[in-house]
Amino acid sequence: MLHPAQFSVNEAWIAFQLNDVPVHTEQDGAFNCLALMDAASCFILGTEFVSASKEDASQLEIRRLFKKGKSHKNPLPKTLLLAREHAGGSIEREAARHKIAVVRVPEDELIVFIGEARDGFRERVRSIG
Repeated sequence: MLHPAQFSVNEAWIAFQLNDVPVHTEQDGAFNCLALMDAASCFILGTEFVSASKEDASQLEIRRLFKKGKSHKNPLPKTLLLAREHAGGSIEREAARHKIAVVRVPEDELIVFIGEARDGFRERVRSIG
């Protein structure tokens, strides 16, 4: 089982969907929120809202997400953890562009890292909805 203590800061990032269900807006429809997190500190490096109607984020959206991450942590990590259950083709392409190894793991192994962030996001969305 993975744990933050296994990593040093900026050794590995985690890319994941922050929301459980799409966030609905009157003007623009439904969105998912993708997040990038440092595995050691569990610090959210950046988020990007992407249309829930698409199976995968666009390359531009993922580039913006990586740019946000890099602005906090330079240089880029050596590893990107990604849930097996996540489509993530555009995330994998962007990681490859930066020579970052992608490691697919079952999402339940990432919960120790991302669970609190998801809970907080869920509560925040509920409070404004």
